[in-house]
Amino acid sequence: MIILSMVIIVQPAFPGMTYQGMILMLFEHIDIRCLHIQNRFVRSASHEWMAQEDGTPTPAIGDIYEDLAKHEIGLIISGYSYVRSSGRSSQHQQGIYDDRFIGPYKQITERVHKYDSKIALQVVHGGRQALVTPEYPQTMAPSAVKDSSSCKTPRAMTEEQILGTIEDFAQAVRRAQEAGFDAVQLHVAHGFLLSSFISPYTNRRTDDWGGSVENRTRIIARIIIRARELVGQDFPIMAKMNATDGFEDKGLDAPECVEIAVALERAGVCAIEVSGGILEAGEVMSRPGINAPEKEAYFKDYARMVKQAVGIPVMLVGGMRSRAVMEKMLEGGYADMVALSRPFIREPELVVKFRKGVLEAECTSCNGCFDESGMKCNSGR
Repeated sequence: MIILSMVIIVQPAFPGMTYQGMILMLFEHIDIRCLHIQNRFVRSASHEWMAQEDGTPTPAIGDIYEDLAKHEIGLIISGYSYVRSSGRSSQHQQGIYDDRFIGPYKQITERVHKYDSKIALQVVHGGRQALVTPEYPQTMAPSAVKDSSSCKTPRAMTEEQILGTIEDFAQAVRRAQEAGFDAVQLHVAHGFLLSSFISPYTNRRTDDWGGSVENRTRIIARIIIRARELVGQDFPIMAKMNATDGFEDKGLDAPECVEIAVALERAGVCAIEVSGGILEAGEVMSRPGINAPEKEAYFKDYARMVKQAVGIPVMLVGGMRSRAVMEKMLEGGYADMVALSRPFIREPELVVKFRKGVLEAECTSCNGCFDESGMKCNSGR
């Protein structure tokens, strides 16, 4: 449920601020179910490449999240954590497939909760984009559709494997709650397993798990039903959703993505982060060269369509750099919250800077921060 606050005229909160009556929705609070968030800024999930080899989160990851919390990020969404050992899609990716991870994650959430920020764990299975290893020589997906980016063809999942995956995700939600996270975010984007279920390009099944929107979203609905048995009714379960696969002539896109968003809300998802793109479609997700306002917020039209159709908070991610564009996204009805990834890697203090009057992030969208030796800005400061 969104708490709609009255439009107010904000007075300068720091010496030197020159808002001069500007309406600042960015700094208004918002509620997601019972979760009170101090402002409209979201740290969108970013893979840090900093977990131990088995997926155990490290203090270095906690350093990143605590620094974000200290600098007033409303909602921090963790790097994607895989729910089954065969579902890992990158080296040094965080895991949540075993109870032994609860303790290390709890140390991280306690660091974040020294401040007013909230933190959600993003949970994922790599699906057709999972790592191929000697232990797991073949990936799995709804259908055996070749991945042109890896030239690998996954095996089509059996009913038993689908039901097992539902339990994997539900147990991951339980572990997140026990570790002190304020919410979870199901990763239903970017070509990973749940994303592959909602897309007609990667899901060509003819049984109860494919075909109609209801069938393609059934796995998500079942995950939420089972998770609710474990964590109760109040724990927020959000979703990051592909609105487009990124192809011009095939795959998921509007207007069907709106039907899927409505189905997710009906299933119990309490907030949707709108994103897009899978690996095969090229540079759709993290587009480089965002150097002008008109290039920012490249999923905004999808977000507005979704927002007009659902009654839950909508988060928009995708190339936002300037405060004016972010404010327009909220005031213009495109989204309820703005989600940033790369700018917060370069400037974890960006929200504080915006509050003090800075108008634009320093991020140059070079994508050099996607560093397998550990996520960091490599463009120089």
